[in-house]
Amino acid sequence: MKTQFDEIIGLIPAAGRATRLPSLTGSKEMIPVELHKTEDNVSSRPRVVCEYLLEHMKKAGITKVFMVLREGKWDIPSHFGDGTEMGINLAYLLMGLPYGPPFTLDQAYPFVQHALIALGFPDIVFESDDAYTRLIAKQKETRADVVLGLFPTEQSVNVDMVQVDDDSRVRQIIIKPSRTTLRHTWGIAVWTPVFTRFMHEYLLTIQGELESSKNNIHELHVGDVIQTAIDHGLQVMSVVVSDKPYIDIGLPENLARIKVNISDNR
Repeated sequence: MKTQFDEIIGLIPAAGRATRLPSLTGSKEMIPVELHKTEDNVSSRPRVVCEYLLEHMKKAGITKVFMVLREGKWDIPSHFGDGTEMGINLAYLLMGLPYGPPFTLDQAYPFVQHALIALGFPDIVFESDDAYTRLIAKQKETRADVVLGLFPTEQSVNVDMVQVDDDSRVRQIIIKPSRTTLRHTWGIAVWTPVFTRFMHEYLLTIQGELESSKNNIHELHVGDVIQTAIDHGLQVMSVVVSDKPYIDIGLPENLARIKVNISDNR
């Protein structure tokens, strides 16, 4: 899909430690899962979790992707290489600062600062073949600084809940509320260089504060930065991209549910 930007670049933070899955011997992004049978009722091959995300990006014409890794997660580049087998151009960066996903994403700033960014998390799986296409179209239509892809959820204590108005404009992001009447979280996003630059400059302003409180570090969420951007007047829009929740395999109960699905489909 053509936009006013020269290119669209996929950006994937894959620097997590998978502390909720302590028994893993490799990266959680490399867990093989199978979501459903093929059209002829034959079980398709299991794919590693991250492959689903890359396929979603490719379906929207996004074929240049940066993945930001933590040192030691070499099983990911070992599996995907440069992306040739998937028909994409895949490159890797190493995480710099350990203060949360925004800092991980900002590691790519010198390489992506002028592009339209398509963000995806490599440990969630979802059903929506045109998810990124719809986000890109919404950004082109509204010229929004950020467009969030929304999913229904009943796990509010684990996610960012999103409040939108009647025009699908995001008014508030609430991080992991214990109680809420909101029904949607966000799982993917696209954003313009305006937000890329905003995040980069914002992180520079708070880095010193985080470094001076190393014994009591609050890991920053991407939702925190998006909310700060809203508070500063950036336009954040939304699109409901699926009527089914995404599945975060980083949660043991969700991973167990996917494993059941694999068993049922074989």
